[in-house]
Amino acid sequence: MASDGESPIAELDSDEFRELGYRTVDLIADYYETIEGRPVYVQASPEDVVAAFEEPLPEEGEDPEAILDAVEERVVPYATHNPSPRYFGFVMGSGTPLAPLADAIAATVNMNTGGWHPAPSGTEVERRCVRWLAEAIGYPTDTGGLLTSGGTMANFTALMSGLRDRTGYETTGAGLQGDDRPRYTLYVADHEGHSSVVRVADMLNLGRDAVQRVPSNEDFTMDVDALERMLEADEDEGDQPFCVVGQAGSINVSAIDPLDRIADVCAERDLWFHVDGACGAVGAMVPEFESRYAGMEQADSVTLDPHKWLFVPYECGAVLVRDRDVLAKTFSMHASYLRGSVAETPEEFDYYEFGPQISRGFRALKLWASLKHYGLEGYRELLRKSVDCAVHLDGLVRSHDDFVAVQEPNLFIYSFRYVPTDIGETLAAPPAVPLERVHEYLDELNQAITDEVVQSGLAFLTTTTIRQRRALRTSICSHRTTEEDIETVFDALAETGARLDEEWRESASLPV
Repeated sequence: MASDGESPIAELDSDEFRELGYRTVDLIADYYETIEGRPVYVQASPEDVVAAFEEPLPEEGEDPEAILDAVEERVVPYATHNPSPRYFGFVMGSGTPLAPLADAIAATVNMNTGGWHPAPSGTEVERRCVRWLAEAIGYPTDTGGLLTSGGTMANFTALMSGLRDRTGYETTGAGLQGDDRPRYTLYVADHEGHSSVVRVADMLNLGRDAVQRVPSNEDFTMDVDALERMLEADEDEGDQPFCVVGQAGSINVSAIDPLDRIADVCAERDLWFHVDGACGAVGAMVPEFESRYAGMEQADSVTLDPHKWLFVPYECGAVLVRDRDVLAKTFSMHASYLRGSVAETPEEFDYYEFGPQISRGFRALKLWASLKHYGLEGYRELLRKSVDCAVHLDGLVRSHDDFVAVQEPNLFIYSFRYVPTDIGETLAAPPAVPLERVHEYLDELNQAITDEVVQSGLAFLTTTTIRQRRALRTSICSHRTTEEDIETVFDALAETGARLDEEWRESASLPV
C-alpha cells in the first residue's frame, strides 16, 4: 500500500499491482478449472444475497487485497454460473478463455472507440472484426457495421436506418412530429419474433402496435403468402410498411424463416429487409448449415451477437448494414469538439458517425482475440457440437414415453414438454369433457419440474410458451456442453417429472 504521507489514491506500485494481477489470474484459472462441479444456480436465498452486499459507502479507501477477498467470498459464490456446461437458460455466451485477458487489456488502455483519434488501434480492430463476421456468414465484406451492447441496440441501429432510408419523410430534424404522417409498420413472425423488435419500435416512437405479427407455418417459420396479404391490406388502409424482419435462429425453437422469399418480397416492394440473427446467424459459417440461410446475403441489415453463439462474454452484439452510407445518413452529426485539431484522412473512421453511441468501450478486443484463437475451423467444430447436443436431446425426448417433442432440432435452442403417457393418450383422443384443467396441470407440472431442477443447482434452464402451452426450453449455447451433460440433465428432468406427477395426481382432479 501507499507509504506514510502518500495520498490514499496514489497509484499502486508495479510489484503490488503484479501480485494483485497474479491473484486475479489464479482466480480466473481456478474458476474455469472447477466450473463443471459448481452449482449452476446460486445456492442461497435472495435475502442472503441482498444481505451479503448491505454495506455503507466506504468513507476511506480499502486494501485491494481485502477487495479481492470480497470478490472471492461474495461475488463469485453468489453468481449464476453461465460458463457452466449445464447452463441452458437465456442465450448467453459461455466465455472464451482469452476474453477476460483481452477485456483487462482493453480496460487498461481505456480507448474510447467512438472516434479514430482517441482509439486508432481500437477502431481498426473493430473494423476488422466487422469484416470478419460478414465474411464468416457469407455477407458482403464491404458492409457497414459496428459492435453494440447486444441484440436490442443492434436491432435499433438497423431498424432506425431502415426507417430513415425507406420512408418518404425526413425524420432526422423533426422526428415524427410532422403532420400528415402515415402509420409506419414493420413485420415479424407471430410466434418467434423477438421482444427486442417490439422494444425498438417503442424506442423509435413508432409505438408497439406498429409491429405486425405475421402468421407462422407449422414449423414456426413466417408464412410469406400471409405476409404479402398483410402488406397489401395495410397499404390499402393508408399505412406505410417499411421493414420486414426475418428470423435466423429464433428464440424458442431456432427457426430460420424463408429468407430468400422474404428478400424477394422486400425487393419487389422496396422494403428494408432486416435479418435478426442474434441467436443463430453465425451458424451460416458451417458449410453443411449454409443452405438454411439462403437469402440472408440479400438483407439490408443483419444482427448477430458474438456474446451468444460465438461464446464471447458480455457485452458484444453486432450489426451489419449493407450500405455504409445509410448508417452515415442516419447517425452522422456535426460537433466541432469531436473533430479536434488533427487533420483527417479517409482512413480516420469515427464510429460515432455510424451508430447511436458517442462514447464506446473497446468491446472488439475480446472478439478479435477469440476469432484469432479458434479460427473459422475451430468455431465450426464448436457450433457443430452445440447442434449435435440439441439433436441428441431430441432423440432422448422422442424415445421417452413421458416427453413430447414440439419441434424438429434446428440449431442449438430446443424446446419440449413433459406429458405423462396416460395424459398424452387422453389428449390424443379427448373424451367428451372439458380438458382445460388437464392443460393447466401440464403447464404447472412443466414449470415445477424446471424450478426444482434449477433450484437444485444441477442445471439452469427456463420455460417458454409454445402455441399457448408451457414447455421446457434449453439453450445449448456453451462450448463446454457434452452429450453426457445433456443426458444427466434429461434424466433429472424425467425423474423430477415422474415424482411430482405421482405426488400431485391424486389431488389434481383431472378428467383423465
